Amino acid sequence: MTEPIHASANLSVEAFDPGASSLTGAVDPAVMAELLSIRSSIDNFDATLVYLLAERFKATQRVGVLKAKHQLPAGDPNRELAQIQRLRALAESAHLDPAFAEKFLNFIISEVIHHHQAISESHSAVAATGVVPVVSVDGQSFVAAPAEPTKISQPKSDGGTQSQ
Repeated sequence: MTEPIHASANLSVEAFDPGASSLTGAVDPAVMAELLSIRSSIDNFDATLVYLLAERFKATQRVGVLKAKHQLPAGDPNRELAQIQRLRALAESAHLDPAFAEKFLNFIISEVIHHHQAISESHSAVAATGVVPVVSVDGQSFVAAPAEPTKISQPKSDGGTQSQ
């Protein structure tokens, strides 16, 4: 297996070469064509997984904000256990190794909890300072929503200000 590509590498979807292979020229062209065809489907699945994970993490960030706003714990062990049991059952019905599915979900859960802790810390900072920080979780930055909506001051005709 090769080393992972780090964020410092120049990554772009357009630069991806779907025909990249160390087998080119080493196997029968018909076999290579079939291999590339199957890999094309795998590439589509991988892209779908990335977009699904992105949407999942957008939703879990909303959960993290809600938990932080109401000072709830980052993790919910009963929910996590129920999800793992559910995913194992889904994996079995889909003929996927349930142990693999559990490892995958455990990884996602640990990342979500990490994000929720960062969101909670940012909300604590907002409560203490009133300043809304930009939070970075594994290179993904977002503005942590303040616990209460910010009031906008408008000038009044008498020279003072009024809040909306």
